[in-house]
Amino acid sequence: MSWQRSDGRAVDQLRPIRFEREFTRFASGSVLTKCGDTQVLCTVTIRSGVPKFLEGSGQGWLTAEYRMLPGATPQRQERELLKLSGRTQEIQRLIGRSLRAALDLEALGERTLIVDADVLQADAGTRTTAITGGFVAMVDALSKLVQAGELVQVPIRHHVAAVSVGLLDGEAVLDLNYLEDVAAEVDCNVVLTEDLKLLEVQGTAESGVFSRAQLNQILDLAETGVRQLITAQRAALSS
Repeated sequence: MSWQRSDGRAVDQLRPIRFEREFTRFASGSVLTKCGDTQVLCTVTIRSGVPKFLEGSGQGWLTAEYRMLPGATPQRQERELLKLSGRTQEIQRLIGRSLRAALDLEALGERTLIVDADVLQADAGTRTTAITGGFVAMVDALSKLVQAGELVQVPIRHHVAAVSVGLLDGEAVLDLNYLEDVAAEVDCNVVLTEDLKLLEVQGTAESGVFSRAQLNQILDLAETGVRQLITAQRAALSS
């Protein structure tokens, strides 16, 4: 491989991942997730009731909001106030779909989880970091309902985590940082369950095209990364 990673990692090596639980005081679940130099604060609020289309169904719901703070990047970004960018809307829908798939919505009952993912510092992989850290925050929030006697057990179907994989000089590379992200010929985000079932694959050829064989390489590498991320989630939740 002619491309040399700026941080010296191997092609199949994640950036260091860290979860700081109970990072804020008032949210039901609160985790500062650090993936290399990317930092995302994930908080979870639980409310009684569900959207109108679910009222009376007996099942719950989860929705997500994503924002990039103005100082998260080298050049200050304006706050998105009255109108969200297409990118922001797409990312928060991805986070919501991914974390909703981890929930047993019937066991949750008619409650709504609101996951807020706020990017404090961005060095690529903010959406995948938000999903991976948001899962930990979600489990913490639901555990409090169990402790309060409102639920018998945490209504989680399976762990969920996400990672990016790109093609650099034609070779699959795991967990891109910013320098790699802007140089990649292909950029993919992959969301997987703990048994490596696919929840979502977002893949774009930034320049040229990529083959089915290269896609298989990307997915194999994503599985390698997600296995490690779920191990880190489990370790954080058991500490």
